[in-house]
Amino acid sequence: MNDKFFLDTNVFVYSFDARYPSKQKRAQDLIDKALSGRKGVVSYQVVQEFLNVALRKFEKPLTAHESRAYLDEVLWPLCEISPTVGLYRRALELKDEMNVHFYDALIIASASEAGCNVLYTEDLQHNQSIAGLTIQNPF
Repeated sequence: MNDKFFLDTNVFVYSFDARYPSKQKRAQDLIDKALSGRKGVVSYQVVQEFLNVALRKFEKPLTAHESRAYLDEVLWPLCEISPTVGLYRRALELKDEMNVHFYDALIIASASEAGCNVLYTEDLQHNQSIAGLTIQNPF
């Protein structure tokens, strides 16, 4: 049975957000599970979005050194999907089919390409099935 799962950017952002302790704990648990079980996946898009938020929008932004360490220890080991023309084409198809924003479609396409069966995100409808994925809002 395939038990690979994809983590959207908001999971990583909440793992640093002490204003929401239950969300922070759940996010940290998912990230730990992703790293320890080698079943969690992210795409280049998640890496880029998280680093942008962490460097600019956190209450106490991460330093370049802290960001590099997080990239090396957490994000890069999970990153399986890089941009391709095929990935962009699939995202454009999903955008039209599902009437979602392009960046959401790109996340869905990435999770599908990685062979995941669950996409953890709060940006889409909970328990919705899309492209062979079950959308789960972990929060």
